[in-house]
Amino acid sequence: MSLPTHLRSRIAKDTQFLGVPGDFVLENGEVLRDVEIAYRTWGDIENAQDRAILICHALTGSADVEAWWPGIIGRGGAFDPDRDFIVCANVLGSCYGTTGPVSFRPGTKTRYRADFPRVSIRDMVELERVLLDELGVDSVELVTGPSLGGMQALEWAIMYPERVGSVVPIGVGGRHSAWCIGVSEAQRAAIAADPDWNDGYYSDDRPPAAGLAAARMMAVCTYRSWQSFDERFGRERRDDERFQAQSYLRHQGRKINERFDANAYVALTHAMHTHDLARGRGDYPDILRSIGQPALVVSVSSDALYPPEEQRCLADRLPDARYEILDCPHGHDGFLIETEALGAMIGEFRERREANAQRRAISPGGE
Repeated sequence: MSLPTHLRSRIAKDTQFLGVPGDFVLENGEVLRDVEIAYRTWGDIENAQDRAILICHALTGSADVEAWWPGIIGRGGAFDPDRDFIVCANVLGSCYGTTGPVSFRPGTKTRYRADFPRVSIRDMVELERVLLDELGVDSVELVTGPSLGGMQALEWAIMYPERVGSVVPIGVGGRHSAWCIGVSEAQRAAIAADPDWNDGYYSDDRPPAAGLAAARMMAVCTYRSWQSFDERFGRERRDDERFQAQSYLRHQGRKINERFDANAYVALTHAMHTHDLARGRGDYPDILRSIGQPALVVSVSSDALYPPEEQRCLADRLPDARYEILDCPHGHDGFLIETEALGAMIGEFRERREANAQRRAISPGGE
């Protein structure tokens, strides 16, 4: 792993790496050679037979779940390392250790940059499947994740139904909306407008910082809500007469440049556009009805990017789904804020499934 310094420093010390020698064939037919996967695990592998959990991260997340989803993993929590074996992998195309645009091409000291091939959500799932195979995990009790992570959870249910016991998609629908496509296109345009973008062939020491900052500022406006901004900032100003809302967004722009890569941002937002469970498979309602696993579909009440009606539509068409709304005024990012309430929802869902399984075991003739 030879990442730029600012990215290398962001990878948790407990992160492990798996090399996948040879060809990894993408959904579009292009080939990546000698792919590397960065991942983390929690708990005892001996628990994997009955209680394996796969967590999938959102757009700029990493395998370090504890950093971006605090409180979800822990003793007595939604996912308990004393009882569960938990896995999270950095997704294909990202910049936290798994092969992506900042990676060197095999056998060279040249980064992929803009030559990194287009990847899809299904490619991400396939690489996660390779990782689980290597770890000896034949099936998972539950796959979950927010936003981009929820897309992967849903694809897991379709691509490997025999290996997935249940899914918990959070803040996402069954296919990417025109609204989300448009929002991401505007962000990529901001990156491309930066003179240092250089069509994606920039150097480590001169990235398109202004463009990536502007893209992140746009994104944060869609990740939060009118109410959240109004209650937190109102029309308050700093001592320099700048509005607090302006200062907050500029801070977010600086932060993304300290921890992410512009080409990875472009690659992953393009990948999110491929999210459509029915793509190449048939009629959308029929495909949703084919997902037989128990599902907990979670909305954030104030989400303007993936509004609750998307999740309600998804849950209504899944044969065995429970729908919950996370009451939070802070928008799409509510799943990163109200983690205690979200963890309780997931924990209750798991307990209910376990109780149902025990009842079936006692009375196989059942209901």
